[in-house]
Amino acid sequence: MDEDRMARFRRDHMGVVFQSFNLIPTMTALENVATPLELAGHKDAFARAEAELERVNLGHRAGHYPSQMSGGEQQRVALARASAPRPKILLADEPTGNLDGSTGQAIMDLLFGLRDEHGATLVLVTHSNRLAERCDRVVRLTDGRIDPASARARAAE
Repeated sequence: MDEDRMARFRRDHMGVVFQSFNLIPTMTALENVATPLELAGHKDAFARAEAELERVNLGHRAGHYPSQMSGGEQQRVALARASAPRPKILLADEPTGNLDGSTGQAIMDLLFGLRDEHGATLVLVTHSNRLAERCDRVVRLTDGRIDPASARARAAE
């Protein structure tokens, strides 16, 4: 694929949840969630964004800017933004890395719930063994290489 086709593929089929949230600071939570929907040409971008914020229990914070929200709230906005377009693949890079234990647990419950609700494939990067145990398949990297022993062990289960 050329660069434009790859960008359209990512827009239409992938959602990304970053460790550092990557919310646009000059946009409200609602605008942050609606932006990828608008870029994809969804006529109902704001209604869908509002529904997705409700789904992550942030409907009441739709008009707030990232700087007015806690880390857990910002991560839920990022989850809503990633899942609103109903991607087939949901990528999450250390989605709980910047959060306290209870908030991190709530975020993971939401992430797995959204995966199940939308039928997406979830690709998760984590250092948490507890989180990895919730996954259907685990591939461990050691020094930037796939650890064949861990990949075989999970595949045999």
